[in-house]
Amino acid sequence: MSVEDVTPAAAWDALRADPDAVLVDVRTDAEWNFVGLPDLGEAGKQPVLIPWQVYPSMQVNGAFPDHLRKAGLTPLNKLYFLCRSGARSLAAAQAAQAAGFQHAYNVADGFEGPPDASGHRGTVGGWKAEGLPWRQR
Repeated sequence: MSVEDVTPAAAWDALRADPDAVLVDVRTDAEWNFVGLPDLGEAGKQPVLIPWQVYPSMQVNGAFPDHLRKAGLTPLNKLYFLCRSGARSLAAAQAAQAAGFQHAYNVADGFEGPPDASGHRGTVGGWKAEGLPWRQR
């Protein structure tokens, strides 16, 4: 089984249309606090915040599948994993699939996307660049 990449817009559409769809933001506390979060209020939801790597060591969260279950998620949920640019979220989605969460998707380009020509994120691709709702924490 492999993890499918979906665009941020496709993930947003799924979150609004499917009651079993959940956005799992796997960034760090620092990123949630200082960069912002997807605002899922229009979908009547909140993102589930579970770091894939623990700041500041950036060691992989070995209890990640357990945290998914403790958040009330089940294999019936469609899980859309989001990070800054799509790399950590892909690893998290793969780990979720290996733990029995077969409906795991990677949000391509993540929350901020790749850097632009000036080295800044949030303008070329990703949740923010696509104009999807977000807020500061």
